[in-house]
Amino acid sequence: MFKELNISTENRYQLVDITEEIEEIVKESKVKNGLLLVFVPHSTSGIVLTENEKGLKNDWIEIFKKLTSGIDFEHNKIDNNADSHLLSGLIGQGRVLPIKDGKIIRGTWQQIFLAEFDGPRERKVIVEIITKN
Repeated sequence: MFKELNISTENRYQLVDITEEIEEIVKESKVKNGLLLVFVPHSTSGIVLTENEKGLKNDWIEIFKKLTSGIDFEHNKIDNNADSHLLSGLIGQGRVLPIKDGKIIRGTWQQIFLAEFDGPRERKVIVEIITKN
């Protein structure tokens, strides 16, 4: 099964919880056991597994900013988003999660987030479910 989600972001740095949408796709698929791929085909966003708690989400945003602040990036001479590309590479553009008995295996506090590093933008999230025939 292959699906695309379209997500609108509103801020330069933002975490968007996409867990419910992903879980609905897994449910629709009727796959009992397999692998779930969540991937963003963008070089300035990523996928993060973390708790959906306001303070922690703010902490993530702060660490994104601090990791890249005060650096004179060469790429910024072109379009002023070197930080976005670097954060995307560090965080990663995809995650693979197991599916067992029709449910995504994830920790109690693990939600699936689109991490925006260059917003506001329209983003695609690719969701593919892989099963063994």
